[in-house]
Amino acid sequence: MEMNIGINSEDRKKIVGGLNHFLADTYTLYLKTHGYHWNVTGPMFDTLHTMFMTQYTELWNAIDEIAERIRALGEYAPAGYAEFAKLTSIAEDKGVPKAKEMLRNLVEANETVIRTARETFPAAETAGDQVTMDLLTQRLQIHEKTTWMMRSLLAE
Repeated sequence: MEMNIGINSEDRKKIVGGLNHFLADTYTLYLKTHGYHWNVTGPMFDTLHTMFMTQYTELWNAIDEIAERIRALGEYAPAGYAEFAKLTSIAEDKGVPKAKEMLRNLVEANETVIRTARETFPAAETAGDQVTMDLLTQRLQIHEKTTWMMRSLLAE
């Protein structure tokens, strides 16, 4: 059955293209954050271990929301490491960084997700896709706040 939700097929494909990239960045950030939770050491261990757990739990829930939005727009969501690796702009770590480097890496990765959300927004706005715009706006707010909090821990 053909989809008729008030957003034409071409616009839906543009939006989904951005959401696929956004999903891959979010999933990669989730993996990085969860790995840091497992491997953080040093004097900030308890603070960072707890913070990273809060962040990866929130990201895990966001992944589902983003993938379900892609499905609601009539497309299949990317669902494998190989697909995510092709789509993401977030680099994997080589080894296990020190705690402060973890924070710096997560600031950069969250900023990447923020930029991807902002790049996706115009296609949704042009198509009048309020649901995607709302999703992106909520995600922007979370990632900007997360980045601010991590920058505060890095301040001297």
